Parts: sequence; structure tokens; C-alpha cells
Amino acid sequence: MKKLLIFIIPLFTLACEVQQPIIDAPQATPTIPTFALEETTIEQIQKVYQSGEFSIQEITQQYLNRIEAIDKNGPRINSILQINPDALSIAKQLDAELKAGKSRGPMHGIPVLLKDNIDTQDRMFTTAGSRALAGSKPLQDSWVAKSLRAAGAVILGKANLSEWANFRGKKSSSGWSGLGGQVKNPYVLDRNPCGSSAGSGVAVSANLCMIAIGTETNGSIVCPSTANGIVGIKPTVGLISRSGIIPISFTQDTPGPMARTVRDAAICLGAMVGIDANDSKTLLNENKIYTDYTQFLNKDGLAGKRIGLYTHPLGKLKEVDAILEKQLAFIKSQGATIIEIEEIGSPHVAQLSFDVMLFEYKDGLNKYFAGLGEKAPIKNLDALIAFNKSDPIELQHYGQEYLIMANEKEGLDSKTYKETLQNMLAGSQKNGLDKVLQEHQLDAIIAPTGGPAWKTDWANGDTFHIGSSSPAARAGYPNITVPMGFVGALPVGLSFFGAAWSEPQLIEMAYAFEQGTMVRRAPEFLRE
Repeated sequence: MKKLLIFIIPLFTLACEVQQPIIDAPQATPTIPTFALEETTIEQIQKVYQSGEFSIQEITQQYLNRIEAIDKNGPRINSILQINPDALSIAKQLDAELKAGKSRGPMHGIPVLLKDNIDTQDRMFTTAGSRALAGSKPLQDSWVAKSLRAAGAVILGKANLSEWANFRGKKSSSGWSGLGGQVKNPYVLDRNPCGSSAGSGVAVSANLCMIAIGTETNGSIVCPSTANGIVGIKPTVGLISRSGIIPISFTQDTPGPMARTVRDAAICLGAMVGIDANDSKTLLNENKIYTDYTQFLNKDGLAGKRIGLYTHPLGKLKEVDAILEKQLAFIKSQGATIIEIEEIGSPHVAQLSFDVMLFEYKDGLNKYFAGLGEKAPIKNLDALIAFNKSDPIELQHYGQEYLIMANEKEGLDSKTYKETLQNMLAGSQKNGLDKVLQEHQLDAIIAPTGGPAWKTDWANGDTFHIGSSSPAARAGYPNITVPMGFVGALPVGLSFFGAAWSEPQLIEMAYAFEQGTMVRRAPEFLRE
């Protein structure tokens, strides 16, 4: 096979060096096979397709080989649950279209992975990582899968995840599922990848695909993005349909793209937006969506912006604070004004959001199981709880308290649910983000997305040092995280979040920050 030397890209220089790192210097793993497509972008791949130098089948095969070498052998980062047996035949069809002079757009021939809570009606299963759904076959494609297929993407397979999107029980380890086991962080292998879109984040970072799709209820796109040194876009709820996605919360759930660059994430975002009669939230996005978000990529996108600095995550990790200070200086040098914001909304919103999630989880899961038809392996939430109790693997590391708590809730027609939802939305939107943005006339708010990845610990579960996802997640508003530096060998990101439907402005600012700092570097799979 020809060598793609054109794609050997030097690692980005590290803009923010931090003294006295949190971790000791790890030892390198055995030699990793070289990969000519490392850090390749959509734009570069399209130029190769247009020139005829390489086919979509050849590129697809190279990614499949990479998955075999890195995910299943070598470091065994365990980010992939299933390989699509039809990937090469799909690539062959897309090659034929290109040969006939037809391109479906910038996603044509782009290898993509889907988090395995996103339905595909093909020879793959959709499992949420649970042994209870092993072999479960949805009756139709999700909106996301259907949209990506129409755009010409090659779905390589399904990514491992925190089981049930990390809403099953207390003291869970992000990236662990009963079906797939533990996903590893590709920067330092004993560190956690965060979740719940763990496999999606790891696969993108480790160059096992060009794009992956994650889902978020609160932090499940942005946390694995920061922990794995990539870009993640958590859109406004309703920008992309959730139909065909195993749910947690109708109010907060959304899929979103995870990529190595803001441009690639913006390209993929445009391929998935739309109005879907099967998801009423999308009826709100009319005249608020764009099929091309690359028009908002502006290297001067920080100039003249008023940006709030959410200070709640600060003061907990001095290494992250030091990186942030340097990057704030850069943002100010680009002509932006920074205004410190101590609080966004009231503390009681957290409990309201949790209660809303429990109500909606019960309703959503039971509807999802019913939608699988007569052959559904699990018929309802009662059956799922019973299965987990009888299974030898599922409860070996942590429990299913959240499933049980959800199952005890009333239906969505209850007065308690309606009042809780109303109060949560008022606290997170009108009296939360909307109020702060309007009072200070802000274009966006920034904050560290999270701290460096912690050591995976099945006995005690996750250790979230810091985080900033909640204000945007509870409001259903957009959030974009971009790499901002390294603590030792581990990446950390900067989040840009703002008002509903403000993706264009956030993309503009995130792109300007990315292009001015360029701190991402590929992982080296350092030994624990």
C-alpha cells in the first residue's frame, strides 16, 4: 500500500509548560506502529480524494488497521466495542460515487465512530455498554446515523462508553461498561478517559477515526474531550435530534461531534442539524441552524468580545490555574475583555436537575425498550434492574442506585415532575445563564473544562477535581471545549459556553483561541 507521507504532521508545540506536575514522568510504552494519517484533518483527506491519490476504501482500511494495532493490541486502550462489518463496502459505494463525479459534501468518505448508545439499523448492535442489551437490534437508524450516512460518512463502528451513559449507580468508573470493560486514557494508560463518551474521546485522540459522536446530559462530551486533548461541541438541546439515542433526560440530552480541530467539529455539526418530527425539541431550532458552520471560523474571533470568566472551578488545582492565567493573557491580547463571574444560578438547581433526570430517565428508558419491538432483550426498567442483579459482571464494581431511584418516580404527568422541571429551567436559564449574560453584556463565558485525568479506580470510582459543564448542561445551552495546555503529560481544556443557539459565536471564539494557541499534541500511550 502507498505511504501517505503527506500526512505526517509535526506535533504542536506546547504553549503552556507547568512546573511541578501533578504526576511523575511516566515511562514510554513499547514502540507504537507509525501511522501516516496521524492528526489528519477532513480538509486534507478531501484533497487526497479529489486528487485520486487514495481511495475511500484505502483510507478506511488504514483506520481499521490502526484500531487493530492500538485498540485491540499494543496499548489496548479498549475504546471500540464493535467494528462495522460493512465499513469497507460502504467505502466502496462512496468511491463509486466520487468516480461518477458525485460528492455528498465535506463528510463524504470521512471515517466516523458512534457512541454505542446511538442506534444503527445495520449489522451492529446498540447496547449502551450493558450486557442486558447484548445483541439488541434497533428497528431503524437514529437521526444521527441517518444524517451521517446521507452526508457520506463511513461509520467504522461503535465506541465503548460509561455504561448507561454513566447514570446507573454511585461510585462508577468512567469508561467502564459490562460489555466493553475499561477504556484507557491514551496519554497515560492508568489514567481515566472521563465519560460517558469515553471511547469516542479516546478514539479521536488516538487517531482511530477522524470524528466521533458523543452524547451529553451533563459533561459527557466536554469531560472526555478535555481529558483526551480534543475539541468537543455540546450543542443547544434541539439543534440535533435525539431520536434513536438511548435516553437519560429529555430536557438535557444531546449528541455532538468530537474532533481534533474546531474546523472538523464544525463540519460534522452541520451534517447533523435539522428538524425531526420525532423529537419535539428540534421544532424550536427553525431559523437557528446552519448546515455550514465553517463560515464562522474566524482567526480574529476574540477581538472586541466581552467574555465572562466563571471562577467557581478556580483555586482547586494550581497547575490548571497557572495554565489558565497564561491563556487569559492571550485572550486579552486578542482584544477581548474579561469579566469575572463568581456564580451562575443558585445551588438548589443541582438537586432539581437530578430529580428531573430521574423522572425522565424512567419514562425515556421504558419508551426506548418498547420501541425495540417484540425481540427486545429487555422490556422495561423493572426487567433491567432484575437482569443486573442476576448477572455476574454488571454489579461487580458498583451498583444501580440511579436505576432504582428512577424506577420509583411517578410519570411525567405528575404535578411534582412538572413543578420540578419548571423550577429547574427557571433557575438554570432565566435566573441562571441568561441573567448573567444579560447583566454583564457577555458574548460568552469561559472556564477550565476540568482537571487532568485521575487514576482509574474501580473501588472508589471517579475523582472529579474540577468541572464547569453544569451551567450550560442544565440550561440546555451550548458548550465547546478546546485544548488549552498540559499538566505534565495530561491535557486540559478551556470551555466556551453561552446563550441558547449561540453556536456560531462560540465556534468563532473557540477557533480563534485554538488557532492562536495550538497546544494539542498526539498521545504517546505512556505506561502507568
